[in-house]
Amino acid sequence: MTAPRHPPPPSPTRAARAFEELYEAEFDVVTSYFARRTSDPQTAADLTADTFVAAITSFATFDRSRGTARGWVLGIARRVFAQHCEATTRGRDVVARIHGRRVLDTDEIADLVTRIDAEREGRELIAAMAALSPADREVIELVDLVGMAPKDAAKVLGMSSGALRIRLFRARGKVRDLASNGGQR
Repeated sequence: MTAPRHPPPPSPTRAARAFEELYEAEFDVVTSYFARRTSDPQTAADLTADTFVAAITSFATFDRSRGTARGWVLGIARRVFAQHCEATTRGRDVVARIHGRRVLDTDEIADLVTRIDAEREGRELIAAMAALSPADREVIELVDLVGMAPKDAAKVLGMSSGALRIRLFRARGKVRDLASNGGQR
C-alpha cells in the first residue's frame, strides 16, 4: 500500500496570499459569530484575533477537499469560543473559591439581614471600643461580646480576677462616655 498523495504545500508567498484572501473573505463572518455571543466589543475583537491566529498557525493543514474555508474557520471559531467559555467559567470558580462566596438563596439573605440588624448594637460597641487601649478592648470583647465569665477571661489574659474586674469596670465606663459623646473623647 502506498500512502495517499497530498498536493505539495503552496509556496510561502502563495500561502500568504491564500491566507490573506481567506482572512478578508471571512473576517466579517467570524466577527459576527462572536458579536452574536458577547455584548463586549473587546471580547469579540479578542476572540476574532485568537481565531485567526489559530487559523494562520494551522493553515498548512487546511484541505479544501474536506470542506469550505468558511466552515474550517468557523470550526476554529467554535473551539476558540468554547475555550473562552471554559476559561471564563474556571475563572469565576477560582474567584468564588478565593472569596469563599456562593450565591445565597432568599431565605439565607433574609436570615442574614435579621442577624445584621440584631448586631447593630455590637457594631456600635466595637466602633466605640476603637478608642480604647488594646487591653481594655480585649477585656470587653471577652466578657461582653464573647460571653466569658470574668474569672475565665482573667485566665486567658493572664491577670487576676480582681484586676480584670477593675479593668472591665473602667473600660465599660469609657465606652459609655464615648457612646454618649458620639465617639468623641
